[in-house]
Amino acid sequence: MQTILLVDDEPAITESLAYALGRAGFETTTARTLAEADAALAAGPPALVILDLMLPDGNGLDWLRARDEGPRVPVIILSSHDDPVEHIVGLELGADDYVDKPFSPREMVARVRAVLRRVNPTPAEGVPRLRVDPAKRQAWAGTTELGLSRTEFDLLAVFVGAPGRVYARGQLLDRAWGPDVAVTERTVDVHIKTLRKKLVAAGLPAETIETVRGVGYKLAE
Repeated sequence: MQTILLVDDEPAITESLAYALGRAGFETTTARTLAEADAALAAGPPALVILDLMLPDGNGLDWLRARDEGPRVPVIILSSHDDPVEHIVGLELGADDYVDKPFSPREMVARVRAVLRRVNPTPAEGVPRLRVDPAKRQAWAGTTELGLSRTEFDLLAVFVGAPGRVYARGQLLDRAWGPDVAVTERTVDVHIKTLRKKLVAAGLPAETIETVRGVGYKLAE
């Protein structure tokens, strides 16, 4: 079940949103301040954030401007300021939608679903999208960080660089371990097995990494 983080200090707003989103099949968690929002994101990224702009410890636009680490989390701004310039600034800072107060909870649910479909397309119903950030050496299935070892990440990065390409075990050894490391091709099989387990645990199909009999492995297209 996907979790929506509600960042708003008005209980009437968060309670109505939590009720509507719960009926639509979402879980919700609430943050009353930007500091609480940061703590919630650090504990595990939600599927989406609904963000009020005027909060006790700061402005949501400043929070958006400073948000540059971790996985991409879509944001819908919820504000009582019907200001076209503020709309533009919010969208330019990375927000995916902007809703003015007062609002319809049913419309907000529809907007949440639309944003999630747009920013997190999935290859099949209920299957999270695999994402890899080589610079940060992090990988996610949807919003779930995979927690890979160094070698598991290096293997996955090789596959993600060319989906559908078949790699022989020797090629994977050269790319993930390096040509001068003294390990056997059996080591590749062992690490592929543990990598698959982590992918499956995060909701991806077991055949995400396919075995090509007699040759090696490939990432399913």
